[in-house]
Amino acid sequence: MTTVNLRSEIGRLNAVLLHKPGVEIEAMTPENAGKALYSDILNLDIVNGEYANFSGALSQVAEVYYVEDILAELMDNHEVREQLVRQSCQFDGCEFLVDELMSHESKVLANELIEGFLYRKGVDPQEYEQVRYILKPLYNLFFTRDASSCLYNKALINSMSFDVRSRESLIYKAIFEQYFKAETLWAQKADNEARTEGGDIHVVKDGLLAIGNGIRTNVKGIEYLINRLGAEQGRFNVIVQELPHTPESFIHLDMVHTFLGPHHSMAYEPMIRKSGIFSNMHTYLLSYDNGTIRRNEYSNILEALKTQGIDLKPIFNGGSDEWNQMREQWHSGSNFFSFGENHIIGYRRNRHTIEALNNAGFEVLMAEDVCAGKVKPFDYEKAVVTFGASELPRGGGGARCMTCPINRNEVNWNL
Repeated sequence: MTTVNLRSEIGRLNAVLLHKPGVEIEAMTPENAGKALYSDILNLDIVNGEYANFSGALSQVAEVYYVEDILAELMDNHEVREQLVRQSCQFDGCEFLVDELMSHESKVLANELIEGFLYRKGVDPQEYEQVRYILKPLYNLFFTRDASSCLYNKALINSMSFDVRSRESLIYKAIFEQYFKAETLWAQKADNEARTEGGDIHVVKDGLLAIGNGIRTNVKGIEYLINRLGAEQGRFNVIVQELPHTPESFIHLDMVHTFLGPHHSMAYEPMIRKSGIFSNMHTYLLSYDNGTIRRNEYSNILEALKTQGIDLKPIFNGGSDEWNQMREQWHSGSNFFSFGENHIIGYRRNRHTIEALNNAGFEVLMAEDVCAGKVKPFDYEKAVVTFGASELPRGGGGARCMTCPINRNEVNWNL
C-alpha cells in the first residue's frame, strides 16, 4: 500500500490520485453552470478522449489510483458507508434518502455519491423536481487537487470556499483516513472561517510551503497551516502570494506559478513584474520560530524563494507577448504538473507556452506517444508531455488541478 510522502512539487512521482470525469459533468446546464463554478458546459464524449491521454501518460510513469475505485471498495465497510452516506445526505438536506442509499450495492452507491441521485416523480418530494437532483452531483471532483492535498506525511482535507464543493472533502477524508491510513489535517475544524484549497498550496521542501491567498484560500487558513506545522517542527516558513479575486482564471496560485524542476518554474509574467492586475498584490514570507511569527515583504515570489535557497529562472506562460500571456493564462497556461524533476505535463493548446518551454531545453512529447510506449519521458533530460484538450480547459483548471500526488522521491535542491 502506498503511504503518503510528499516533500516537494518536483520529486519523481511514485503515486497519484485521479478521478476520471463522469456523467456528473453533464448534469450542468447553462442555468446552473455558474453555481457549479463553471463558465461553460462540457461535452463528456470529448472529455473522455482528452482525459484518457492525460491519465494514460501518467500511468506510464507512476502508480495511478482512481477515486471512484477506492470509494467503491470503501463502501464495503459498513461503518464507513454509513458515516459517508449520512454526512452527505445531511449536507444536502435529504436525510430521508439515507436508508435507500444504504441498501445499494457498493459500486452503485459510490457512483451515486459522485454523480448524484435523480429525482423520481411521485416518489420523492416535489420540491426537487425543478433542480432534478436530490443528492447533488460533484461536478468538480476531477480536480482532485482542490479538496485534498498531501503535505509531507499527512493529507490536508481542504476547507472549500463554496458549498457546491464541500461534499468532496467528505469523500477524500474517507479515502485518506480509511484507505491510505494517513493522518489528516482540516483547517475548518480548528476555525470555521478558515479556508484552504490544494491549488493554492505548494510543497516546496521540508519546512517551506508556498501558498496563494485569494478567493479560495484565506488568511485564517494560512494561519492554521503555519501554526499547526510550525508547532510540530519548531520552525516553519510559508511564502504567501496574494491573488486577485477576479476574474476566475486566478482562483489558485497554480494558475500563475508552478514548479518545473530545481532551476525552473512556469510563471505568469505580470505576477512577477507586479504589473496590471497584480500591481497591488503583496508577496511576503511568514517565518514561524517556536511560537513567534515574523513577516517580511518581497518584490515577488522568486525573490522570496531565493531567500530560502531556491533559485529559479522563470519561463513565462504565453511566451514574451503580453496578449498571448493573457490568452494562455486563461486556459491554464501556467498550470503544469511535474512528475519528475524537469519532467512535466500540460495542455498542448497553449502553443506559445510550449514553445517557450522548448526554447528552454524541454523536449516536446505527445501524450499519445507516451501512452503507446513509443517514447519514454525519462529518456530525456528535460521533457514536457503535451495532451490535446479543448473541453477540459473549459472546466477552469489544468494538469496540476487534476492530480493529487500521494508519494514522491526526495529532491536535492542544491544540485
